[in-house]
Amino acid sequence: MTINKAMVVGATGGTGAAITEELVKRGIPTIAFGRSRQKLEQLAGRLGNPVHLKLAIGDAMRPEEIIAQAGDADVMFHCANVPYHQMASKLIPLGESVMEAAEQLAIKVVAIDGIYPYGRRQSDPVTEEHPKQPHTRKGKVRLNFERMLFDKRWKKARVMIVRLPDYYGPTANEASYLGSTLEAIAAGKMAFFIGNMTVPREYVYLPDAAAMIAEVAGHDEAYGQNWNIPGGGLISGREIVRIARAASGSSKPVFSLKKIGLSLLGLGVPVMKEIVEMLYLTEEPLTLSGAKYEKWIGPIIATPFEEGITATVKALQQANTAASVQPSQTADSRTV
Repeated sequence: MTINKAMVVGATGGTGAAITEELVKRGIPTIAFGRSRQKLEQLAGRLGNPVHLKLAIGDAMRPEEIIAQAGDADVMFHCANVPYHQMASKLIPLGESVMEAAEQLAIKVVAIDGIYPYGRRQSDPVTEEHPKQPHTRKGKVRLNFERMLFDKRWKKARVMIVRLPDYYGPTANEASYLGSTLEAIAAGKMAFFIGNMTVPREYVYLPDAAAMIAEVAGHDEAYGQNWNIPGGGLISGREIVRIARAASGSSKPVFSLKKIGLSLLGLGVPVMKEIVEMLYLTEEPLTLSGAKYEKWIGPIIATPFEEGITATVKALQQANTAASVQPSQTADSRTV
C-alpha cells in the first residue's frame, strides 16, 4: 500500500508539522488541518507553499469539520493534542471525534502517542508487548485512549498507534519537555531543564520520527497494531545543554526543574504542576525497542545528537530572526 492522499489533524503542532513536512517532501498530496489560519499559512510558507499542500481550517473536536475538509484522503494522521492539565477531560473526546470522522470516511488513522501507558519499565528495551500498567493519572488516561482507538465499535476505520519517546526538533514546542529548553538556549536566555540532568535518556529527532511514521503508515498490514518509534540513543541533559550552547553561542545558565520547582511554578502555570507525576521517567527512563520496526518496516533512522541538536538550535535562531524582521518589514510596506 502507498499513501495516495493524507490528512494531518493538528498539522501546526510539533509532530504534526514534522509529519506534514515529511509527507510534502515525499510528494504526497496533503491536507494540513488546524484551528489557526495564521499558523497554517506560516507552516506552508516555511515549506515553500507547495502546490500539493492544502490548508484546512477547522476544529478537531467537531468530526463534521474534519469530514468536510478530508476530501478523498485515504490516511489521516492524528497529531492533535491537548494541554497536560486538560488531558483527563479532553484527550479521549478529541480522539473520539477523529475516529468518528474516520469511521464515516472509512479511512485509515495513524495516531501519534507517547510512552506513558507502559508505566514503569519492566524490561529494557521496551517492546510493543511490554505490560501496560500505568501508575500515573496521565498514563491511565493514555491507556484508555488506546482502548478507545482499538474499540470494536469502529467498523470502517482502521487505526495504528505509533509511540514516540521524548522528542526534539525545529518544530517541537511546549508539548515537548526539551522544546522550551532549546528555544530558550537558542534565544540566548536563561533556560530550565525538566527533570534529572545526569541520567541518560532516550530522545527522538522529530524529522527522523516523521520519516519512520510515514514509512510504517504506508504498510497496510501495520494497522491494528502498536509501533514503537525509537530515538537516536541515550543522552544526558548536561550533554544536551553542552551541544545546544555550543550551537547557539549562549552561556546563560540552565537550571534543572524537579518536584519542588515545578510545584512552585505550577501555582501560576497549571501545566507545570501536572509534570510532577511524570518525573519518574527522568530518573527511571524507558528505552524503546525498534526490533519490530526493523523486522517489518526497515532500518531505524537516527540522526546523531550533535547534528540534530545543532540543527534544531540553528533553525530556532533563524525563526527568531525572521520573526523580529517581519514587523519592521510590514511597517515599511505600510509607509510606502
